[in-house]
Amino acid sequence: MGRSATTVKEEDFVSQVWIVNTHDTLLTFTSSGRVYWLKVHRIPDAGPNSRGKPIVNLLPLEAEERVQAVLPVRDYSDDRFVFFATRNGTVKKTPLTEFAFQLQKGKIAISLDEGDALVDVRLTDGQRDVMLFASNGKAVRFDETEVRSMGRTATGVRGIRLAPSEQVVSMVIAEGEADVLTATARGYGKRTALAEYPKKGRGTQGVIAIQCSERNGALVAAVQIDSEHELMLVSNQGTLVRTRASEVARVGRNTQGVTLIRLPADEALVGVVSIEALNGDGPAATEEIVAGEPLVE
Repeated sequence: MGRSATTVKEEDFVSQVWIVNTHDTLLTFTSSGRVYWLKVHRIPDAGPNSRGKPIVNLLPLEAEERVQAVLPVRDYSDDRFVFFATRNGTVKKTPLTEFAFQLQKGKIAISLDEGDALVDVRLTDGQRDVMLFASNGKAVRFDETEVRSMGRTATGVRGIRLAPSEQVVSMVIAEGEADVLTATARGYGKRTALAEYPKKGRGTQGVIAIQCSERNGALVAAVQIDSEHELMLVSNQGTLVRTRASEVARVGRNTQGVTLIRLPADEALVGVVSIEALNGDGPAATEEIVAGEPLVE
């Protein structure tokens, strides 16, 4: 029995949708750098008007652990990699096969330095372009082949050079030539052509992705979009705005952007999620649509 929607609280929203088989596994990565395995068949079936079940009730998470990324996996192919990015600018690439052996209590996926935290995790084929976006409005783009394959317990290597007060806020694994949307804390943002981001070596300070002026505030999110996407913008006080990506102005990197969401002085944008409409009549009879929880605090 499949499901295609879920009821959410006013400040909640659907951030990810996956089409999966009941025999698939969700690799669930937490802010502490651990990975847990969640079988799709363990997720309770529910109707479209149901709120669903909190993921903390399905996984043995620690008190301070928070789900940071989820990867649906059907086969642990030896030509796929799990790519990590941390808040302090570290990146790591680990073969997907390293996660084939499952432990109920979870295990280390990446070793984190003190004060660091996992930002995002993506599945790659080993030949992709990786982009890291920092709170100071800068971004670095480099070839994934510059990061050697490492084991689960490795810490990783430097992906972007940051000042002590800065941190990585988003990772993008480039898909085709779709635009990159950047958004700042004061609700401003823009679309910029992917070609405007030069490919340089990892470990550099990067180039300007958006000007983080007093008007804009810090960069809080970056996602790759095309004109078919919609955007979900959420603030730290629960304000939620949905808009078409095609309505966002397309301008160059070294600019401030335009208003994405109007916010009062005491409110800030904290998350942006791109939503791509599902095509066709829906999943096959043996598949389910699983909606993910929001990946913002």
